[in-house]
Amino acid sequence: MHALNSLSNALLSMLTRKPCTGYELTKLLQLFWQAQHSQIYPLLGKLEQGGLVTFELICQTGKPDKKVYSITDAGTAKLQQWIREQPPMEYQERDEFLIKVYAIGVMEPETARRLFLERRDALLARLTRLEAQIKLMDEEEGIPVTDLASRQFGRYLLYQRKVRIIKEEMEWVDWSLPLFKSSVTID
Repeated sequence: MHALNSLSNALLSMLTRKPCTGYELTKLLQLFWQAQHSQIYPLLGKLEQGGLVTFELICQTGKPDKKVYSITDAGTAKLQQWIREQPPMEYQERDEFLIKVYAIGVMEPETARRLFLERRDALLARLTRLEAQIKLMDEEEGIPVTDLASRQFGRYLLYQRKVRIIKEEMEWVDWSLPLFKSSVTID
């Protein structure tokens, strides 16, 4: 099989932890980027044709049958090869909020401030969810997630990164709020 794209490698990465359905993989990938089911399922088919994943068909009553995908030894080898390669240093972030911030000078101070307060609330909710997931990870396995031997270790590192990014952005939001001189106090 030829070189895989980033999403294919991401799918293989998710499957190293546990077998998953396409739906579960879509949810897990939210840690990195938004991928649609219409992207995931064709890639899983190509990975299966290439011998990098296999699936078990689970028959369900009253619902469509589902496929639970697992990584193969060939898939693990391909993933290990990809991990050894130096990744490009490009960083893509698509955040509509940041686009709004860029043009915020055209808004009334109250509206601009409200935008930042809503962002802080959303960040706090996301932080709470991530910290709860980290706690569940730690309780889920017999060994601490901070142990390199843990199957959760990589996921733990990524969640901790997200937590730190969110906390930093919350600090930036709090720093920004006094800049909006407003006659209305919104809390």
